[in-house]
Amino acid sequence: MKNFTRVLIIEDHTDIAEMLYDYFERRDYELDYASDGRMGFNLASQNEYDIILLDLMLPQMDGLDVCRKLREECRNYTPILMLTARDTLEDKIAGLESGADDYLVKPFEILELEARIRALMRRKGQVSRQEVFQVADLEFNTGTLEVSRAGKQIVLSPIGLKILSILMKESPKVVSRNQLEHEIWGDILPDSDTLRSHMYNLRKQIDKPFDTQLLQTVQSRGYRIGEAS
Repeated sequence: MKNFTRVLIIEDHTDIAEMLYDYFERRDYELDYASDGRMGFNLASQNEYDIILLDLMLPQMDGLDVCRKLREECRNYTPILMLTARDTLEDKIAGLESGADDYLVKPFEILELEARIRALMRRKGQVSRQEVFQVADLEFNTGTLEVSRAGKQIVLSPIGLKILSILMKESPKVVSRNQLEHEIWGDILPDSDTLRSHMYNLRKQIDKPFDTQLLQTVQSRGYRIGEAS
């Protein structure tokens, strides 16, 4: 029996959707399709997928809202790859902040899209062995994927969870940018803004509402999680 990769495509441009269908149906992918955000949200919240390809600009409900509702309301940790024509750093930060794991700008090469999908799939479920990391009042249970600080629950994307697990496991040591990128994406690296955007969002979620900053940038060396020395 073949092991199919289950993909949900949420895309309102029929030509792009047809191109994705034509390519991936011939490569052992099992596909569902939604042409608007509300339909896509309903499919994603009611079914299990290995990955979601999500357009940003959608009728009924835009991609940011779809992503945010899946993460925050449904506690859905399926990897989400956002597809969009918007390419500014602010747009990328907004997409990643809503809970997306990766971001590909249109027009894109189908081979790059497939490589990004495979990279996300390889990392799906890597944070699974039951461990509980704690740094100050920040706690991460890798078995349940629950993150909390001072008793307040924090919802992170799968990439956010992976970054946090690496930093907390190594705490209080500094983890270099190269090490983080290699452990998260392997040899299929995203553009140079992606890690920075994820770190911005992670800091916003685990530090901004609190008095003490735990996530620190160490100039020219990398990042660390720990109380200030």
